[in-house]
Amino acid sequence: EKELGPPTPTCIPVQEQISSLFCQRRQSGESELTAEGMRYFKIRRDGCGLILSLPDVSRILKFEDCQRSREVGFFSSDPNFGVRPDGTVYAEQEVANLSEVWESQPRIIKFPRKHQRGSSSNGLRRQKRDWVIPPINVPENSRGPFPHMLVRIRSDQDKDVGIRYSITGAGADQPPSGIYNIDPISGNMFVTQPLDREERASFHLRAHAVDMNGNQVENPIDLYIYVIDMNDNRPEFQNQVYNGSVAEGSKPGSSVMQVTATDSDDSTTANGMVRYRILSQTPHSPIPNMFTINSETGDIVTVAAGLDREKVSQYTIIVQATDMEGNLNFGLSNTATALISITDINDNPPELTVRTFSGEVPENKVNVVVTNLTVVDRDQPHSPNWNAVYRIVSGDPSGHFTIRTNPITNEGMLTVVKPVDFEMNRAFMLTVVVSNQAHLASGIQSSLQSTAGVTISVQDVNEPPVFPVNPKMIRFEEGVPAGTTLTVFAAQDPDHFVHQSVRYSKLSDPANWLKINRTNGQITTMALLDRESMYVKNNVYEATFLAFDSGSPQASGTGTLQIYLIDVNDNAPVLIPREAQVCERARPNSKVNITASDADADPNVGPFVFELPSFPASVRRNWTISRLSGDYAQLRLRIPYLEAGVYEIPIIVSDSGNPPLTNRSVIRVKVCPCDDNGDCSATGAVAAAGLGTGAIIAILICIIILLSMVLLFVVWMKRREKERQAKPLLIDPEDDVRDNILKYDEEGGGEEDQDYDLSQLQQPESLEHIINKPSGVRRVDERPVIAESQYPVRPSLPHPGDIGDFINDGLRAADNDPTAPPYDSLLVFDYEGSGSTAGSVSSLNSTSSGDQDYDYLNDWGPRFKKLADLYGGGDDD
Repeated sequence: EKELGPPTPTCIPVQEQISSLFCQRRQSGESELTAEGMRYFKIRRDGCGLILSLPDVSRILKFEDCQRSREVGFFSSDPNFGVRPDGTVYAEQEVANLSEVWESQPRIIKFPRKHQRGSSSNGLRRQKRDWVIPPINVPENSRGPFPHMLVRIRSDQDKDVGIRYSITGAGADQPPSGIYNIDPISGNMFVTQPLDREERASFHLRAHAVDMNGNQVENPIDLYIYVIDMNDNRPEFQNQVYNGSVAEGSKPGSSVMQVTATDSDDSTTANGMVRYRILSQTPHSPIPNMFTINSETGDIVTVAAGLDREKVSQYTIIVQATDMEGNLNFGLSNTATALISITDINDNPPELTVRTFSGEVPENKVNVVVTNLTVVDRDQPHSPNWNAVYRIVSGDPSGHFTIRTNPITNEGMLTVVKPVDFEMNRAFMLTVVVSNQAHLASGIQSSLQSTAGVTISVQDVNEPPVFPVNPKMIRFEEGVPAGTTLTVFAAQDPDHFVHQSVRYSKLSDPANWLKINRTNGQITTMALLDRESMYVKNNVYEATFLAFDSGSPQASGTGTLQIYLIDVNDNAPVLIPREAQVCERARPNSKVNITASDADADPNVGPFVFELPSFPASVRRNWTISRLSGDYAQLRLRIPYLEAGVYEIPIIVSDSGNPPLTNRSVIRVKVCPCDDNGDCSATGAVAAAGLGTGAIIAILICIIILLSMVLLFVVWMKRREKERQAKPLLIDPEDDVRDNILKYDEEGGGEEDQDYDLSQLQQPESLEHIINKPSGVRRVDERPVIAESQYPVRPSLPHPGDIGDFINDGLRAADNDPTAPPYDSLLVFDYEGSGSTAGSVSSLNSTSSGDQDYDYLNDWGPRFKKLADLYGGGDDD
């Protein structure tokens, strides 16, 4: 809304943004103001009925006609409406449906004609011709009939020339096209179908006027068509089910939740103004109206006290949304469900189920549940308002017990965390208090049942004997003789009310040095105690003993005895190193640093004394020792030159014990030529190198093993030769065809050219020559004179493919035959015997020149291909 500027000579709308009133000029000079755009009228109810008015227009706009006359008169062509002098349009009577009024007749507001004097000869100034623009307002969902005339568009020149009218824009010739059309001759503009304001609320068209030749007669003018809203849409809730919550015990006016519904109708009119109300509440406890809703915003709040989750945990509210500002007669409605959960507060203190609990526990046991404390809490399970916390407020000053909460059942598990002693406390009387993790709500007091007593009885058990001092440390010098009494390691039985005897045994004694008296626990040595033993750690020897009582069941306890061994000088020092290397000529760096190690401890170790023995005399003549410090000395050549070689030099080492111990040690010194840097040269190292006793023994052992292997090989070869001579073959070795290579690719007559005695391949029919042989003389390739094994028998007419299987079967039978000849002898695969249909193998030695067909060899497979080539070749062969 804005104030209009000064009017222009042309006729323009008074308010373009609202487009409510138009000023137009007729050719006759009549001025009219017509109501345009019913969508801008506000409907309100007062004592006169329904009044249509422009909101706040009258206080902003000043109506003028096109001649700037401020005395503007208004009248309505519809008897149902009237126009006040300030331009307010009102209803003369109640109108149920504005669309029926719109459909009944055009709504036109006319201005009275007025003439203005001008400078023309007749005293009147001629007005400029212009369009007559009627208002265009179309209600949605009109029932027709269609097409329905909206307005008539005409030019004031239509009396002089022929005019053709047309419209352009969205809704006419642009999508969505075809909604509006115009009669090109009369200028009547029509709507062709019902409109939906929710799809499109306005249309912007342009009207054109041309003459019969297509020449523009008038400038195009904009037409604004507004779709008047009708109440054709129900309010729609954003959700069908809303979830909200409010704490129990909330005061009236506490906010719960908000529901929201939207209406697609015009929100500036009653059609889109939604109001809310609650239809029902379930359950009705404690009263049917525990909640109320703000009719405009949809906020749900409590209106009464008494929300109790333990009685009602959830309410179901049916909310109705109605447009037309909640008018149930004319408005459209919709419903949604609001689920209101009552959240828990800690308004119920936990209560123990009984006033006194009892339990019993065996002594000396820990992590044992004595009893379970049961509790009842009506608050939300598994929440801080429900979770129980138990405390022992009295009766356990030493902290023997604690109470842990079972997270599932909320029970209190009274548990022993520190052993109890029946001999000291036979019973406990505890006082227990239970509370919640969360504090009680304001105004809620603790219940008397939140406190209970617990009686605990201690059960006596057979306790094991206890060593008063464990571990027990004693001190002795090492080397004490066997049979020495060290101490009495006795245990005590804590069961004072029962008389029991205690017995002892040895449990762990790594060096087997000690023994214990079975009845009184006296510890005695069985061997010398050696501080330098591998079983002594940090001068301490440790042994473990077992004490057991005579109770039932028997109980036992262990005790550890630690013996701190005081060192005595019982180990002589040992020279370090045992080998060294010096140059054959005395040089400043030709020396050896020596020291000693002693297994004893202070003061029985260093400083050490190093000296050379007086015998042999060559030692002191060639070598000398000088002291470097308490533990180190230096060995070097006394003479300027010593022949290269390995020298064993005895050195006497003494420690500082009382009395001191002396050890004669030998150091092997390699004397060798050195280079300019004082290092032993390679040649000199070889010359000076010597083999030790171990190396010589190893070499001798290797030589003996090598000679033994040679001797064994020779013996084996001799024996093999004798075996070969004692076992001659059946035929001459030169004629033995088993291991010979037969050349079949030589030209000739094959086996006919070979001088073989094939009779050797034939099994003899008589065994007399074998039976009549002297005992002990027998060839290994002859058949034994015992029952023969059963070998497979060839069929009378074998198939060529069965030959390979037959040979394999015979080979397996011979391998399993204990009477078969040795491995390297001829094997009998098939003894045909007399009268065989296969004929004798001796026929191979026949010199008969008769023809024989060997073509069947071609059917015997690849194994007989060579024979088939030799004998089945025909005349060419």
